[in-house]
Amino acid sequence: MDTDLLIIGAGPTGLFAAYYAGFRGLRVAVVDSLPELGGQITAMYPEKQILDVAGFPSIKGRDLVEGLVAQATTADPAYFLDRTATTLRHETSADGDERVVVGLDDGREISAGAVLITAGIGKFSPRPLPAGDGWLGRGLEFFVPSFAPYAGKDVVIVGGGDSAFDWALHLEPVARSVTLVHRRDAFRAHARTVEQVRASSVRIVTKAEVTAFRGNGHVEALDVTADGEQLTLPAQAVVAALGFIADLGPLQQWGIEVEKRHVVVNPAMRTSLERVFAAGDITEYAGKVRLIAVGFGEAATAVNNAAVAIDPSAHVFPGHSSEGS
Repeated sequence: MDTDLLIIGAGPTGLFAAYYAGFRGLRVAVVDSLPELGGQITAMYPEKQILDVAGFPSIKGRDLVEGLVAQATTADPAYFLDRTATTLRHETSADGDERVVVGLDDGREISAGAVLITAGIGKFSPRPLPAGDGWLGRGLEFFVPSFAPYAGKDVVIVGGGDSAFDWALHLEPVARSVTLVHRRDAFRAHARTVEQVRASSVRIVTKAEVTAFRGNGHVEALDVTADGEQLTLPAQAVVAALGFIADLGPLQQWGIEVEKRHVVVNPAMRTSLERVFAAGDITEYAGKVRLIAVGFGEAATAVNNAAVAIDPSAHVFPGHSSEGS
């Protein structure tokens, strides 16, 4: 397949980049290793209320993705889902055009004038809960894609980051009880969310470690050591929110400059490879802040600069979308 811009990653940043590429008059294709659009939000947080997107005091994850997909549709992108970009090479076409050719794990190759990497944290897998070995699907889960299955249950959430506290806050009115267990008495979660959870009915157990699951076929309780004290907590559902192990996968073999599992970019969102740009959580530069709102801005910067790489007669600044044609 031949296209102008190939976007690797169909999360919020990639979807907005697809729309913006269409706004710039570019043909666009989007590849993602997940089977659905929306990236991590669709896979892990569709019910989460997102509070840091401009114009929305609060918007549910699935609603944000739905809006981004509708917006991207105006660019008529070609989607290649449930496929992984495995190889990347540069070549010159017969008429002298510089191209970037990306190979997919199904054998397909996509030739593009430029590539934009918006792959978030890359492929991700949840950090395991050692005591929960063998209990996955028997009461233990790593994500909360829907709140309904937790109605009327005693829920234990293990972790101290944003996901743990967000899920505690959202499950509190649904579950019979919610207990949050964390190994330290300090938390990585946003201070405002921590205070909201403290003010709720959620029980917080710190300096604690889950030592064993109890139950016959399905979890019924947890053994926890908390600051030297042995506790048994009722639990028909356990959420291990311990973060993720990120893997950039084949991308690391492309010769691209990587720092701390992130792709290094300059202010134009260019990577160390010609005609390859990056935007969103996967990028690294001085002062980088990993927010969805930042990713949107980086996507626009990347697409505008990629447009010039694709067509040197184009301008980086296309004018405002509100100005019309």
